[in-house]
Amino acid sequence: MAAAVGGVMARVSMRASSLLALGLLAACAGNAPTTARTDGSQAMRARPGLEQVAEDFRRLPGWVDDDHAQALPAVQRTCRWVDAQPQGKALGPHPAAGTTAEWRPICAAARNLPANDSETARRFFEEHFTPVSLSEGQEGLFTGYYEIELRGSWTRTDRYNVPIYRMPKRTKKGIPTRARITDGALKGKGLEIMWVDDPIDAFFLEIQGSGRVRMTDGSVVGLGYGGQNGHSYYPIGRYLIDQGIATPDQVSLQLIRRWLKEHPEQAKRVMNLNPSYVFFQHRPDVGARGARNTLLTAGRSLAVDAEHIPLGAPLWLELTGAPVPGGAIKRLVVAQDTGGAIKGPVRGDLFWGHGSEAEEGAGVMKAKGRYTMLAPRNASIIVAQRR
Repeated sequence: MAAAVGGVMARVSMRASSLLALGLLAACAGNAPTTARTDGSQAMRARPGLEQVAEDFRRLPGWVDDDHAQALPAVQRTCRWVDAQPQGKALGPHPAAGTTAEWRPICAAARNLPANDSETARRFFEEHFTPVSLSEGQEGLFTGYYEIELRGSWTRTDRYNVPIYRMPKRTKKGIPTRARITDGALKGKGLEIMWVDDPIDAFFLEIQGSGRVRMTDGSVVGLGYGGQNGHSYYPIGRYLIDQGIATPDQVSLQLIRRWLKEHPEQAKRVMNLNPSYVFFQHRPDVGARGARNTLLTAGRSLAVDAEHIPLGAPLWLELTGAPVPGGAIKRLVVAQDTGGAIKGPVRGDLFWGHGSEAEEGAGVMKAKGRYTMLAPRNASIIVAQRR
């Protein structure tokens, strides 16, 4: 779910990755050699010696310092998809990622792992996977995204007058552009899910691809990606750069939002420069979802280009220049989402979660880095034997 500027929640939205098609959203907390206790406190974890680590994992910088248990929920959600697929279905384009046949014994082992036990989780990954280089040292851009929160009403009022639409039926004429939709092209067609109180928040909801809405009746409901109008995405951050309002290094989610708020007479026109429009569907639950309707894990779910990286695969992520203390992120993540601006063999969008801290971090992230895929050991052996 997926982030930055330029995304598409697994299907083709434009979520935070899209906004940051300019490249700007974030990562999540940095690495710390700690393990969460069940009471929520943090206990220092003894760093294992290299002799305790599987030989092929010793070359991954920071591997021994990560809290591997934090990545387990994301892997277990991959397993739910695996369990629902036919035997032998490939995870993705890279043969070393394996098929559901190779993943089923891994998933069986993952189900019985205790929560919050970093050492057990580390040994699980080392036993069942092996690192496989994907980029031969090449670095790429890594942005971030988050789950936005809006204020809404089930009925239209003077305050709550910005509609959130569900996907209309496609016709031979196609679906209208953003400008036509905001001028009322879909009004009165019964497509309104709810109304929110801020058109700029609604615009950023489209960029993120999903979100949660705090309703006037006190309930909190989820909105998930429901479709797109088929028109190409134009990042309005590019407009601010072209007009000399900001430099590429200055553009961030926060700067774009601030400029729109400070220029209400121009905001609608500038947002309408982007003809793409995203529709939503109501969900009774909250929590951002990515590709394959997978619930995302803050700090551990990564949006990737599924033409290069298999969805569901664990990745060892190494970043510099991230908005965390020290600027470095070295942690285990799982490829669980895609994005319209997430294209290429080394490109990622890290999910930050929800709330103000997630928005702050995701809004400014523009890191450089690379990843290493953790391939099932049994699949890697099979692939090696075929060569």
